Amino acid sequence: MTATWVVRRAQAGDARPWAALREVLWPEEDPSRHLDDAADILGRPERAVAFLAFDERGAAIGFAEATLRSDYVNGTESSPVGFLEGWYVAPDKRGTGIGRALVTAVERWTQQRGCAELGSDALLDNVDSHLAHAACGFEETERVVYFRKRLQD
Repeated sequence: MTATWVVRRAQAGDARPWAALREVLWPEEDPSRHLDDAADILGRPERAVAFLAFDERGAAIGFAEATLRSDYVNGTESSPVGFLEGWYVAPDKRGTGIGRALVTAVERWTQQRGCAELGSDALLDNVDSHLAHAACGFEETERVVYFRKRLQD
């Protein structure tokens, strides 16, 4: 079966459909922030990247964002590492290879920058994400619960 979608590096003209996908993945964020974040990623091409998947009509149906991290990344052994910051495929398009193609594009970008590892994370209860990561060759390295204590109000 021939793919009816294409993956390519995000460009400035992709900001609005990209932001719409980000809003679905991160609905708790201020919607105006998604356009700002897209501009920030596009403005740092050596340290950040986004890839978008488009269907045969040209509609954005998925994205992957990555950065280079030089600080410690849980579960990794080298520095810098690529880090998959965000990864989303429209629900009706999942299971078609789009997610894997997006991760492959991120892997190539990360390797071109001299990295030997690609890190990622997912919420503990996001089992679908855990399975998708495993299907793309990621291995779970640790589970963490973060805490905070407010010192002032």
